[in-house]
Amino acid sequence: MPKPQAKYDVIIIGAGPAGYVSAIRCGQLGLKTACIDSWSDKFGRPHLGGAYLNAGCVASMALLESAKIYHTLTSGLEQHGISAENVTLNVAAMVRRKDQIVSEINQRIAGLFKAHQITHIPARGRLLQAGHVEIVPVDGSAPSCLVADHIILATGSSPLTLPCAPIDHDYIIDTSEALSLTAVPKRLAIIGAGIKGLEIASIWKRLGAEVILLEAQENFLNLPDQQIAREAYKIFAGQGMELRLGARVISAKKGNKKVTIEYQDHEGTHMLRVDRLIVAIGRKPSSEGLAAPEADLLLDESGYVHVDENCRTNLPGVYAVGDLTLLGPMLAHKGIEEGVFVAEQIAGLQPMINYDLLPSVIYTDPEIAWVGQTEQALRALGEPLKVGVFPFSASSRALTMGRTDGLVKIITHAETDMILGVHMIGSGASELIAEAVLAMEFSASSEDLAKTIHAHPTLSEALYEGALAIRKMALHLPISR
Repeated sequence: MPKPQAKYDVIIIGAGPAGYVSAIRCGQLGLKTACIDSWSDKFGRPHLGGAYLNAGCVASMALLESAKIYHTLTSGLEQHGISAENVTLNVAAMVRRKDQIVSEINQRIAGLFKAHQITHIPARGRLLQAGHVEIVPVDGSAPSCLVADHIILATGSSPLTLPCAPIDHDYIIDTSEALSLTAVPKRLAIIGAGIKGLEIASIWKRLGAEVILLEAQENFLNLPDQQIAREAYKIFAGQGMELRLGARVISAKKGNKKVTIEYQDHEGTHMLRVDRLIVAIGRKPSSEGLAAPEADLLLDESGYVHVDENCRTNLPGVYAVGDLTLLGPMLAHKGIEEGVFVAEQIAGLQPMINYDLLPSVIYTDPEIAWVGQTEQALRALGEPLKVGVFPFSASSRALTMGRTDGLVKIITHAETDMILGVHMIGSGASELIAEAVLAMEFSASSEDLAKTIHAHPTLSEALYEGALAIRKMALHLPISR
């Protein structure tokens, strides 16, 4: 083991949302903190933010905003009495804008590190034993060792691969590379119609690509409420996305500047030729090489770090947060909360996390968001339920925006009126879900939500109307008898 070069209160390995936020909270609490991360941009410059910022959700949202503007200019202006001619598309410029946004956020994080006296070490970190971390600098200089009373593992996750569709970084690419294409593929296939597959499909479909999603599962979107999933299928199919369910890919081969895909479904074996293929089948924890074998860090068979309810590993003073654990879903805000949670534990505070009320969002257009339980899961438990649904087609604000797709669904306990789940698809769903989370965090009933005055006309009224609909009292819906 190299001789320790420096001593810290806390060392964090990984600077994604869980890692960098944990570092900031440690700094705020007066802890001497170092954050080790090896991510660098295409020019080799160290970049904070991890895959989430540099090649994930933030980058995806930046491109989707550009794609939405282009789509509006080319297909949605006539209804407003506006025409635009000679609209051109420069995908490389869109990608540069995305990269500039990512760079600006990275600089802001670096500024926060400086303000809180956090040491950023551009290196690969490896846990040697409790209290000891090996650092291998990205500049190729000699490895060294740091020591700390507390170590937080926050290395995040990476895309899963398919042996039958090997990534060649050119024609067969992963979800990160799909955000850096500089031209619109004429015909694009995506393996996986889950969260990342749909988010990427939303971008390239709006930029003019023919998009085909190949999903091995027979059901579309298993995580949100199935009424929302059915609505999403209808909306996305109506946008022109081709959703092929029960489609299991057998092989994908590059040839003559095309990719030939062979897949099976209930009708037999099919061949498909596309210009690009994106593999979007999920993510795995980035735990390989995270700890030396002699450290005896406990992992499960899938590579997740074993932790208790306080994010503590089997090693004293060593914690794991974010995508490395199975405490909650792979969500950036879950990792952020765990990063803060662990930092406050280390500082002697008594924080809490409510994993039951973690909101989930799919950043498509329209967006999908939910919190709490689904109707199907609750009915399987035999819970007595009441359900209120309000479509955005009945919202005055949605009508003025031309964004009437989607609905809000509120599920309550039939006897206590406690809100058990809120699910929605529609414009701005990622923002609207926060009201539902807050209501549920304070154990609100649907009556509480129905008695809360909402500004009119707003999209948020859909939650108000959904709460009223539970009692068949929605103000802007005809009564169904």
